[in-house]
Amino acid sequence: PKIYNTNAVRIMHFIEENPGCHLRSIKKTLNVSIGTAQYHLSILEKAGKITSFRRGFYKFYYLSGIFENNEKDILQVFRQETPREMLLFVLENKNPTQTEIVNKIGISRAAINWHINRLIQLKLLEEHRIGKYKRYQVPAIHYKNITSLLKNHYPAIWNAWSNRLVDLFLSLSADRE
Repeated sequence: PKIYNTNAVRIMHFIEENPGCHLRSIKKTLNVSIGTAQYHLSILEKAGKITSFRRGFYKFYYLSGIFENNEKDILQVFRQETPREMLLFVLENKNPTQTEIVNKIGISRAAINWHINRLIQLKLLEEHRIGKYKRYQVPAIHYKNITSLLKNHYPAIWNAWSNRLVDLFLSLSADRE
């Protein structure tokens, strides 16, 4: 069915531009009441235009038929600064320890541990014991999804991250000379 209501169209466009958004971000950005947002989200979902994915206290919204479940998990992580930074740090630095992650991210060990466990639960991180240390890595099957989702849906983060990688490669090649 065709959606004509202005608020519904705005909400659907917002979800298209911000996959994995949740109710409060829709309300705040589009300046609509919670009730209005909930009503139109319900209508859009019943019409098959969007799907929702509940995790914990939050319900995340996506356009229908666009993303696989593992991509939804990745997009959900990208919407939160700490787990996003952790995931990108682990991708950049092969097999970092929890201490290295704590030093980079700058929050408590307990908070990092909570995020690590959540990322492991989502199967976006793997934990390996190497010697006396636990080390973390992103499973290789997620590399392509992470980079393409980051590039396509978070271009500003992609640009900053790719610039960091270029700097890293340049410094490594300078060290070899």
